[in-house]
Amino acid sequence: MGHANKEKMMKQTADVEMSYGVDEDDATRGNWSRKMDFVLSCLSYAVGLGNVWRFPYVCYKNGGGAFLIPFIIMLFITGIPMVFLELSFGQYASSGVVSIWKASPLFQGVGWAMFIVSCLISIYYNMIIAWTIYYFFASFAEELPWGYCGDWSSKNCLADPAVMYNCTHHNGVWYNDTCHHVGQVSETYINYIKDLANSSDIKYTSSSDEYFNKVVLNRTEGIESMGSLKWELALCLLLAWFLVCVCLAKGIKSSGKAVYFTAFFPYIVLTILLIRGVTLEGSGQGIAYYLTPQWDQLLNARVWKDAAVQIFFSLSPCWGGLITLASYNKFHNNCLFDAILVSILDSLTSVFAGLVIFSIIGYMANELHQSVDSVASDGPGLAFVVYPAVVTKLPVSQLWSVLFFLMLITLGLGTQIATVTTVHTTIMDQFTEFFRPSKRSFILLLAIAVTGYLIGLSFCTQGGMYVVQLFDNYAATYSLLAIGLVECVALSWVYGASKFMDDIELMLGKRPSRLWSISWSFVTPIALLIILIFTWVDFHPTSYGDYMFPVWAEGIGIIITLTSVLAIPVVAFYKVIKGVISMRSKGLVEVIKQLTRPTQDWGPRLKIHRKLVSKNQEVPPDAYDSQCPMMRLDSDHFILEKTEDKENGIA
Repeated sequence: MGHANKEKMMKQTADVEMSYGVDEDDATRGNWSRKMDFVLSCLSYAVGLGNVWRFPYVCYKNGGGAFLIPFIIMLFITGIPMVFLELSFGQYASSGVVSIWKASPLFQGVGWAMFIVSCLISIYYNMIIAWTIYYFFASFAEELPWGYCGDWSSKNCLADPAVMYNCTHHNGVWYNDTCHHVGQVSETYINYIKDLANSSDIKYTSSSDEYFNKVVLNRTEGIESMGSLKWELALCLLLAWFLVCVCLAKGIKSSGKAVYFTAFFPYIVLTILLIRGVTLEGSGQGIAYYLTPQWDQLLNARVWKDAAVQIFFSLSPCWGGLITLASYNKFHNNCLFDAILVSILDSLTSVFAGLVIFSIIGYMANELHQSVDSVASDGPGLAFVVYPAVVTKLPVSQLWSVLFFLMLITLGLGTQIATVTTVHTTIMDQFTEFFRPSKRSFILLLAIAVTGYLIGLSFCTQGGMYVVQLFDNYAATYSLLAIGLVECVALSWVYGASKFMDDIELMLGKRPSRLWSISWSFVTPIALLIILIFTWVDFHPTSYGDYMFPVWAEGIGIIITLTSVLAIPVVAFYKVIKGVISMRSKGLVEVIKQLTRPTQDWGPRLKIHRKLVSKNQEVPPDAYDSQCPMMRLDSDHFILEKTEDKENGIA
């Protein structure tokens, strides 16, 4: 757009807003109290447990410092474009993930798929927070309970594996909880003990490992045996849902305040842990292992695939959370700046967390006289086995344990709050008249929490870990890539990249670079398709430790994936059938074409902004009237100076 046209558009914007004498607050739906609330909510949503326990492991496994090259490239190819697309989409229409698809009704199934993904994630993600809460309370014990082998431990339990590794490191033989040296006994006896040790085939486990599996989980042998309910975990899960309800009690107004803690506190703790970590012997070895480039790995296709997957899942597009959070923005918010800022901060957080984790792992490797790669772990093993074992060796171990698990709780809550907000907002936007009153909105939140808690009780059984692993592997992996691919195609090719850029220009006051349009139309969809194919080809059956899940359990996992993905074709088929019935005079092709076009009420949520669209497109503003009341006009919010608007029923 030329400078003259830009000046004209900005003047039209000012004229329309002055004629209404209003700000951009949506009285019926609400807005963020301040811009910082939104940015921190997005950051808290994106920065989750995966940044701490997955990225560092993926980084060192794929070439250390060299991995940062494909990681940064994929950030700009798939990460930032998807974040910007979803933030601008949600901000323009101020709608939930389902109702927003008035832009192209045939693809409303994409919104339902996001809704289902958020439901699945919110159910099992809170269980991980519940485990963290359990450890948080256990950290206040006079002696950390995983620091010793108690009555619950097996005969193979080692409270301090470093003692055994020190023994073997100095040419001793470890047998029957005792270290035998040549200087203490005869060589013949040493050989006899060595034969016994080799023939016994004893697999020693750390006390922290046994505490997690035997005390916290009391894990059964497999998913075939779910066992009984662990009431301690059930109470922790109840507390986790209670914390979510407290943070969302007043909608985004209360969650916007909560994120100041959930967003900033993890950085404070990570900084403290890094300072403590680098003072430990061996920490430099761990950090060097983490960052030392292995340039030959850049020729490995798997490294590039892992970089793309890590970026995509770290930023959390296609869950629906980004669209939902942006839908509460003011119309002229600079969402382009927000998308770039949040994406870069999330990536930097991953790298920073890696420094913290590998300084600790380096110390652990030094204590055990082992290589860093033999100690490094990811996922629950890092959070609930490796790190708890490390803190038992530190002075004032309870303090470090409390800080670490409180950090994990805040990281988890930040993501969980946005995910539950997506579920809550979607239902409210679908049933606006019934749920918009504040009391009913809170009742809906309670209903979501109670439902999530009751379903989540299956995770609190002795076999609950296996169910969590199944959800973690299938609820938001393949399905997210498929949803993202369809979303990109729908907005860039069906709705139209040029039209979408027009919408963004209306919000920002200037047209973004054409590179965004090229990215959404070609680069990002192709990248997502390649990642999806690689992920399927690189499929590994679900496992936990040495246990391999049975085929029927994998079948359930595939069903979990399909519950969200199938929403896209099912809703499209329903829309077409309904269209054929209601528009009998039109053929099938005409009905499909009609369903790909925006509905008459598609556009900005508030009429003041729909009027801006009408001025640019020369369309009567009333053509954008929504199916639900978009504004509640009263003396506290709006003053209308034009009598013809009152005559149109906007009083």
